[in-house]
Amino acid sequence: MSAHKNFFCFGLGFSGRTVAQLLMRAGWSVGGTCREPESVGRLSDEGIRARVFDGATPMTGFGDILSDVTHLLISVPPSAPDGDPVLHCHHRALAQLKSLEWVGYLSTTGVYGDTGGRLVDETAELSPSSDRSRRRVEAEQGWLDLYQHHGLAVHIFRLSGIYGPGRSTLDTVRGGKARQIVKPDHKFSRIHVDDIATVIEASIRQPNPGAIYNLCDNEAAPPAEVTAYACSLLGINPPPVVSFDEAKAEMSAMALSFWNDNRLVDNKRIRDELGVSLAYPTYREGLQAILALETG
Repeated sequence: MSAHKNFFCFGLGFSGRTVAQLLMRAGWSVGGTCREPESVGRLSDEGIRARVFDGATPMTGFGDILSDVTHLLISVPPSAPDGDPVLHCHHRALAQLKSLEWVGYLSTTGVYGDTGGRLVDETAELSPSSDRSRRRVEAEQGWLDLYQHHGLAVHIFRLSGIYGPGRSTLDTVRGGKARQIVKPDHKFSRIHVDDIATVIEASIRQPNPGAIYNLCDNEAAPPAEVTAYACSLLGINPPPVVSFDEAKAEMSAMALSFWNDNRLVDNKRIRDELGVSLAYPTYREGLQAILALETG
């Protein structure tokens, strides 16, 4: 690995910024993209060299921008009809980059679709049940093609539901939008954003091009259980329990798509291969830590 460490992230959102901040604390040079011009100054104040990329227009000087980048993370979702925006705009230039030692693509466990509650690991068949997840499968294959045909050191990370400071059930409860929806035998996997950054850093230290990793904590749980726990931490009464059949009439199409898939996700590979010990192995530790951070 080069002594010069230069990280660039397409999509400096919740996960991308958390990874960037972790690497900056370790002395890395960090840059990336945002969608809105007004975000450039804010990111610059954080020490991140940011450029605007709207996902539709190729970046001017792309080759020069990435000429000395050693580690590249893609954290922007694919969209219709063009799919992954980075591949759509810059596939040819990416294939010619020689400085990259590591490339990571943030995908989703939604690529597995509905397994009826069965456990899936990284070798499981991909059976996405929504257009959004089907585009993720196509994006994964597009990045893996760069590995297989051009030697780009691509790694795929399939993320479950992301939460963290400012984006957790605690915020939903305080905002008066929490519901205790019960669907028998239905659980969701989740991952704290800080643990995402930990896994990415571990992969950078131990690159394994072509590898795929599931990112989730150690305990899938029903959403109603998580809501009740968040309410207990905040010292307020939980909302009334409502059945999924009753609640679904008011759900958006996107919310319904999440509830239509029921699967358990195996995270054994990040522990066994990368040696990751999650800071927040369940939602309990995660929510406790968020509340402690908020209250000082």
